Amino acid sequence: MDTSKITIQAVVAADRQKVWDCYTQPEHITKWNFATDTWHCPAASNDMRVGGKYLARMEAKDGSFAFDFEAVYNEIVDGEKFTYTMPDNREIQVSFEQTDDKTRVTVTFDPENVNPVDLQRSGWQSILDNFRKYAEEN
Repeated sequence: MDTSKITIQAVVAADRQKVWDCYTQPEHITKWNFATDTWHCPAASNDMRVGGKYLARMEAKDGSFAFDFEAVYNEIVDGEKFTYTMPDNREIQVSFEQTDDKTRVTVTFDPENVNPVDLQRSGWQSILDNFRKYAEEN
């Protein structure tokens, strides 16, 4: 497995608490957690505590492919950052930094060893961009 981490970012025109809530609450996650309009996230759950589980169902709208994105929380600093680990031991770190009237969201993750790194980076960035748009409009 490629051991170099991938980092993506988005600056959201909203305060940190709103951005945190939109990123972590299941009723919001299902509305933004997909890279393109041909996918959706029909279900999500989030037991946001150390040892708690995050689960998001990712599905192609045409039914051709689906998977569960899941992870277990390792660290949580409420409103600021968290880390979680997927079943294959890849770690994801997400931070929320208030800058004036905006919030910078930074996601750093271990790449998987199936798809090219550039494809993973662009896919995760598309999801984060979709999140930014959702959080700014809601």
